[in-house]
Amino acid sequence: MKHRTIVGACLAFGLAGAACAAPPPPPAPCASAEHRQFDFWVGDWRVAKPDGTFAGTNHITQEYGGCVVHEHYVTGKGYSGESLNMYDAARKVWHQTWVDDSGLLLILEGKWDGKSMVLAGFAPDESGVMTKQRITWTPNADGSVRQLWETVDAKGAWAVAFDGKYTKTP
Repeated sequence: MKHRTIVGACLAFGLAGAACAAPPPPPAPCASAEHRQFDFWVGDWRVAKPDGTFAGTNHITQEYGGCVVHEHYVTGKGYSGESLNMYDAARKVWHQTWVDDSGLLLILEGKWDGKSMVLAGFAPDESGVMTKQRITWTPNADGSVRQLWETVDAKGAWAVAFDGKYTKTP
């Protein structure tokens, strides 16, 4: 309404220039630098294990005005899952909710550490014991991304659950 009043006054009095310029639009809700920290992961990817064997494909999009990074992972061997990722500006943390066709619900939180996105949380291991999980996504100079998923073993040390290299598909 305020904009219409200013425009109306400008027209009525024949004013022009900066005094009658339209005010800038408000910034988009998810336009901050922090909201863009996971953009390196957006795209269509072929995922390979460290030995180069095929692990799956991942289709990752930005949705809801760039506020959500949505992942769709498929192995082609009967396993699939997806995650919703977003920056929670109020708490200054990244949040991921992962669900898959095995019934796993994994909730992770963390932040960009300057070179990698590092998110951690808890999920049940094979015996149902809640175990600490950590996933690190690191963009590489060649445009690929390394995803390293680790769990805490019985001795309290980090053990690799999955190590994948994401290469963009055409």
